[in-house]
Amino acid sequence: MAAPGGPRPSNVPANYNPNSLADGVQNLQISRPTGPPTSAANSGVPSRPPPPFGQQPPPFSSSAPHSAPFTGTSPMVRPGPIPPGVLTRPAVPPSTHSQPSLPPNLASNRPSGPPPVTQPPPPFGSRPPPPGALPSAMSSSGGPPSAILLSGQVAPRGSRPSGTPFGSSPFITGPALPPGSIPHPVSNGPPAFAPGASQGGPHMPLAGSLPPPQGGPAAPATLFARAPPPAPNMGSLLGSPPSGAMPPGTMQAPPPFPAVPQGVRSSSPFVAAPQGALPPSGSPYGPQAWQMPPRQVAPPSAVPGAAQPPRMFGMPPPSQSMAAMSPAMGQMGASTIGSSKIDPNQIPRPITSSSVLLHETRQGNQANPPPPATSDYIVKDTGNCSPRFLRCTINQIPCTVDLLTTSGMQLALMVQPMALPNPSEEPIQVVDFGESGPVRCSRCKGYINPFMKFIDQGRRFICNLCGFTDETPRDYHCNLGPDGKRRDADERPELCRGTVEFVATKEYMVRDPMPAVFFFLIDVSMNAIQTGATAAACSAINQVIADLPEGPRTMVGVATFDSTIHFYNLKRALQQPLMLIVPDVNDVYTPLQSDVIVQLSECRQHLELLLESIPTMFQNNRTADSAFGAAVKAAFLAMKSTGGKVLVFQSVLPSVGTGALSSREADGRTNISAGEKEAHKLLQPADKTLKTMAIELAEYQVCVDVFVTTQSYVDIASISVIPRTTGGQVYYYYPFSALSDSAKLYNDLRWNVTRPQGFEAVMRVRCSQGIQVQEYFGNFCKRIPTDVDLPAIDCDKTIMVTLKHDDKLQDGSECAFQCALLYTTVYGQRRIRVSTLSLPCTSLLSNLFRTADLDTQFTCFLKQAASEVPSTPLLQVREQVTNLCINILHSYRKFCATVSSTGQLILPEALKLLPLYTLALLKSTGLRTDGRIDDRSFWINYVSSLSTPLAIPLVYPRMISIHDLDLKETERTPIPPVIPLSSEHVNDDGIYLLENGEDCLIYIGNSVDPDIIRQLFGISLVDDIPTQFVLQPYDNPLSKKLNDVVNEIRSQRCSYLRLKLCKKGDSSGMLFFSYMVEDKTPSGLSYVEFLVHIHRQIQSKMT
Repeated sequence: MAAPGGPRPSNVPANYNPNSLADGVQNLQISRPTGPPTSAANSGVPSRPPPPFGQQPPPFSSSAPHSAPFTGTSPMVRPGPIPPGVLTRPAVPPSTHSQPSLPPNLASNRPSGPPPVTQPPPPFGSRPPPPGALPSAMSSSGGPPSAILLSGQVAPRGSRPSGTPFGSSPFITGPALPPGSIPHPVSNGPPAFAPGASQGGPHMPLAGSLPPPQGGPAAPATLFARAPPPAPNMGSLLGSPPSGAMPPGTMQAPPPFPAVPQGVRSSSPFVAAPQGALPPSGSPYGPQAWQMPPRQVAPPSAVPGAAQPPRMFGMPPPSQSMAAMSPAMGQMGASTIGSSKIDPNQIPRPITSSSVLLHETRQGNQANPPPPATSDYIVKDTGNCSPRFLRCTINQIPCTVDLLTTSGMQLALMVQPMALPNPSEEPIQVVDFGESGPVRCSRCKGYINPFMKFIDQGRRFICNLCGFTDETPRDYHCNLGPDGKRRDADERPELCRGTVEFVATKEYMVRDPMPAVFFFLIDVSMNAIQTGATAAACSAINQVIADLPEGPRTMVGVATFDSTIHFYNLKRALQQPLMLIVPDVNDVYTPLQSDVIVQLSECRQHLELLLESIPTMFQNNRTADSAFGAAVKAAFLAMKSTGGKVLVFQSVLPSVGTGALSSREADGRTNISAGEKEAHKLLQPADKTLKTMAIELAEYQVCVDVFVTTQSYVDIASISVIPRTTGGQVYYYYPFSALSDSAKLYNDLRWNVTRPQGFEAVMRVRCSQGIQVQEYFGNFCKRIPTDVDLPAIDCDKTIMVTLKHDDKLQDGSECAFQCALLYTTVYGQRRIRVSTLSLPCTSLLSNLFRTADLDTQFTCFLKQAASEVPSTPLLQVREQVTNLCINILHSYRKFCATVSSTGQLILPEALKLLPLYTLALLKSTGLRTDGRIDDRSFWINYVSSLSTPLAIPLVYPRMISIHDLDLKETERTPIPPVIPLSSEHVNDDGIYLLENGEDCLIYIGNSVDPDIIRQLFGISLVDDIPTQFVLQPYDNPLSKKLNDVVNEIRSQRCSYLRLKLCKKGDSSGMLFFSYMVEDKTPSGLSYVEFLVHIHRQIQSKMT
């Protein structure tokens, strides 16, 4: 047997690789699927699926199941050379290879069976780096993102305001540079805010989104007013009067703190030029003093918590953006804004970069702040886990609760324990401690990790979570080296990696690991048959059967339902499937328990035959009622002994049997005044019946996913209780179209069953002393306060964990968080996946703002708002969201900003897009009063388990123009630069695509060239294009580019995206313009007005 804790040499089943990833959405066909994917010839070992999109598989060694893809490394040592095509921090030698290209040739064939151990994760499965991308930092214009002009007067190009903290005017950007010639391309490569997603083409977060060096503060990015009033210069920041208009080039006194050393990355994209020096002419942002290598980090300070040199209170903090909101009179400090005007081109907007970033989780024994969730990055786990698994809202932990309260920020973790890695990342190591099981702290039960300290020549260790000292088990003992670390630390994954997977021993099992059970429940009521929903569901299931995990442990069952429930005996001995009807839907039972769920290998032919015949068997069905609750209960009874997944296809409001519902939406409409006051009550479940049933399902490890294929109200608020409590999800196709939604239904189902997932899981998050878990948010069942029960968990599910102080932390120490997920793999092994994150503690407020994580802070806002909507009047929720934003910016303005004038709106560099995203959230489906109740219920549900990379695109979608795709050259990705969400950027002669990770709208203006319409859609007149359309590839370059763009977005989002056509002048056009969140609407402010509103609120708080 291998040494305890060593990698498992051979005991791994031939079909398991903890990092092997489903290639589930690999064949995201643009048009409707025509037939089931063919499986590869059965050759004994499942053949490796072709890497989708033409991407080369990462170079895994074929000899060891868990060998690193970093060539040249042994499986146990820290990752070695950098994968090709990665821009590194200067600390790591850059590689000269280019990233493999990624043509989206979407093959529909996929070999059946689990991937062999030696195969790399099928690239589709590895979620391309985070979808969602808004590397939280840049303006889309060439000028500095935070330059807001408030009086109608535009600063003359080339004028230099005297005494500004920049060496040059923020408005001067020089000629637009071609993307290739600038360090951080202004024209983004991949998606504006989904860049993270594409596996083939990651995008580098821009310097501005990252915390500044610890050596010295970076200059604020200011937004000047009028012919800008002099902002305090470096001297005046400390109280001396602002200097007069100094001629350009005049030397000023050096700032009273160390300047950022050359070569050190400043957190602001607008680095202050050394006073008197002109910026180099090639800088994309005008006032950049020197070009920094992306993400170069300052040398760590001696004390981990001492992030900056001590400074007097008036000194500039690490980074900030100032929006000069002076009144039209131009006097700094005047209290009213007056009828002022902001230049919309100078306000902060997201922009993306098309480079891939290599992120080492720790460097020099210090945590490295993660890149934005929406950027594209490759992680080297050097002690802290990947930010894909655990991400904190602030990357330094406040020492006291008072400091956190003062900041106004939230302290929370986003936990995505099975998140997809980038294909170039090293797989998670599996560690087997034999019968003794993994080493744990005997007091808090925390798992062994790189931050546990060994003492007394390795005979004892101190737990980094609770501080308790334990004896080291005798067979785990190892001597310490001169540095105080164990000599074998680099060979043991659990001592050098932030994430490892332990083999669970018998003590972690209350029964044998469950088999993979999939039970399909299909609505065959009259409405489902007539709309084609039943046929679409049967076709999708039939094609997906080939993708279910191979082997004797995979079990399947099928039932149909209308006002009664029909089970099918799939036993091989029968000549054809036998239908068994359960007529009592108020007290259901399961007939023939043993034969309703059978091994897939035994019933494949019967199953295919049955699925082909269901639509014709029920084609004349005149039963309009649906017994949804009873059908789920009956399926549960059949699966009670094993547990598993129920996949329900539901088309109408459940009207009979257990959990029957009535059409509440109509009541809300007829009584308008009651509807306004009590509207949120319609977003709560109608009664407790389904919740009680859901808790029972969760107890027996049954997870339910519901595919709602409807054309009417189905009360998602009530139905969704079952998926939410059992770790499932709701898929919503409204209004369902058999023509345009069948392909999405198939792809969604396929990804659901093939993505990396686990069953019968339990998750717990542990924290260091001084911090404790306050609450968990997500799709799960909670029976005891400390743990969440997950009948199923997959790579897309995120759980938010809010944290609170229960004691004071020590400045300079580190605070650790550990997530342990105990689960069963689809191949029946019990595993414990442990991810550990250790972050420095700080007592400086400025450090909290410098290391705030915009994407995670905003995801926290979003999830909290969604959880409040069903129980709180909408007006109140909207107010709470706005106040969260105002309180954070007010705290920064009051305690950290250096400019004394009240005429300036000052935004912390790391959070300067917070007002934009807050405004977008206020205008989103869930927080609008005019939406359909089901649409809002679905939105609340979708947000509940949403991952951080997808949160921002949901409220601030990505918009691109597609009429001119053939004129745009983009590097590494087919997706052109994004356009701000404002109608002034939408021309009547253009065609635009807008996507939010779930839906994809294509808007066609009234005056588009008919030739372009013909090239893209095969028809010359806008009016002739049907709204329910399927995008087809035509034989011309423009059409090919559009198909490439759509395929790339789908692969980034791990979602097929519903395509909807929008035309000017009808309701579809109004739907498109409802996403223009920067515009003024009857119910909401424009972006510029919202900035003014926030500024006024901050001013009134200051006085």
